[in-house]
Amino acid sequence: MAIPNYGVLKGKAIGSLAGMGASPHYQVHLVDDTTDYRIAINVRSRTVPSELLYLLDEHFSHPLLEELVKQPFGFTRLGRNPGGLALDYIRGNLLDRQRMRPLAHSIPGPDNDLNEKIDTHIRRAIGDERAVVYAFGARWGPEPQRKDRYFGFLPGNGIHDIHMNQGSSGRFAGDNGVWQDGAVLIHFPAIRGEDGNEVWPDQWVALFLAFQSQCWHTDDETGQCIETAETRAAVRIIGALVNPAGNDPGHETVTLLNASPESVDLDGWAIADAGKHRSPIRNLVLPPGGTGVVALDGSGARLGNRGGIITLLDRAGIKRHGVSYTRAQAGRPGWTIVF
Repeated sequence: MAIPNYGVLKGKAIGSLAGMGASPHYQVHLVDDTTDYRIAINVRSRTVPSELLYLLDEHFSHPLLEELVKQPFGFTRLGRNPGGLALDYIRGNLLDRQRMRPLAHSIPGPDNDLNEKIDTHIRRAIGDERAVVYAFGARWGPEPQRKDRYFGFLPGNGIHDIHMNQGSSGRFAGDNGVWQDGAVLIHFPAIRGEDGNEVWPDQWVALFLAFQSQCWHTDDETGQCIETAETRAAVRIIGALVNPAGNDPGHETVTLLNASPESVDLDGWAIADAGKHRSPIRNLVLPPGGTGVVALDGSGARLGNRGGIITLLDRAGIKRHGVSYTRAQAGRPGWTIVF
């Protein structure tokens, strides 16, 4: 099973409403060249604990952005597979889940609850005619005989399931799948002065949401939970030489750090690329605080120079850590990217 009609909606924000009531959603009125849409963003869970996990990355960078800006306005259906624009919080290395925090949807006082955190960026997008909003999730509509219940446009149209859509249990397990996660990305283009110089940098803001009841290790085919215990990222990817001077195959490397107080035997672990090609790690033991360099021989994982993702897998194939890099970061031959 999976969520229906998964894709991305590209549009301009022209209105918003805070989420209230028994099942609150922050509502955004989006338009493209011809059509009105509403995006419904969960700000409270129906299950306990009710606070959603959220991350607002105000300087989001990822190789998918280069293709995302080329998408037409309106809704585009996406295939649920790697290498395209579909999102997967776990496999796409979009975020460090340790940065996600639970937050209630309504708390007395200014700028301290989830409604207000989202509102800050949506209102900025409404006030900036150049800003573009990208909402990933499940499409509903058009509903020819039904006006939108919040903004009154006809026909009703919109996007929901704007959160992680895997690792759920109980009645929501039927929506699980891979490469179908929801999110909101907002692009604020750079501002240039009359002389052409940049006076305000290009900026991407990303909103990621997950329910505390969801697990973070899921089956590669079904998105169902396979987590049996918390596996904290003791070993992390801290650097990668993705564009060696000269020929790339056989000269790319990935640098690992053991942040734990115990030695970690990485024999049988693997480095994986965006296409899920794997390079096994052999005969590498990292002492506490130690680093190690894994050389890729070119027969497994390969690190493209146009941007990509790098994932560290344990012996069971479970992701322990992952990073992403852009074309710009890979643009200097011979330089190691530091994460």
